[in-house]
Amino acid sequence: MSASGAPQANPAALGLVGFGLTTVLLSLINAGLLPAGGEPVVFPLAIAFGGTAQIIAGIMEYRVANTFGATAFTAYGAFWWWFALLLLFNGNHIIDLSAAGPTVGVALLLWGLFTFGLWIGTFKLPRLLFLIFLTLWIAFLLLGAGAALRNPMLHTLGGYDGLLCGLLAMYGSFAITTNTTFGRTVIPVGDRN
Repeated sequence: MSASGAPQANPAALGLVGFGLTTVLLSLINAGLLPAGGEPVVFPLAIAFGGTAQIIAGIMEYRVANTFGATAFTAYGAFWWWFALLLLFNGNHIIDLSAAGPTVGVALLLWGLFTFGLWIGTFKLPRLLFLIFLTLWIAFLLLGAGAALRNPMLHTLGGYDGLLCGLLAMYGSFAITTNTTFGRTVIPVGDRN
């Protein structure tokens, strides 16, 4: 409840769709279902929706005292900014990644470690969040190992896993929006009693 007593909107609907939609588009490229040349299409989406919209959702989660949501949405919003800026700066020769070796892969593995920690927090949250964070830390593990080891098969598998993760997040946004609109559970998320 807000100070005026009126209910507040659930920022997770925005955060999940910002994360999910951006993740689906990039994962389609990582899985080889869309051409690698389409990656620049992801950059503005990563900044505007995956990044900024999630950071806004994260700040809104702080206002309703949801530490998990605030941490997750703000962190992954920053991740999308990092991803877009890394590739934009490299592509425009502001930075040079040619000698980075496995560093990008290790960065993705660190994101996987962070996500694994958040996944443990989902053991008490709806089962849908458990599945989103399970598939996300696995995606980071596969993509990170694929980049660090220069293994295209791991990269492709990470793309498919990321696609599942992003679709689950979009489903979560749809469920929150629909259930809130109807004032009851219409779309299940696996609430734990």
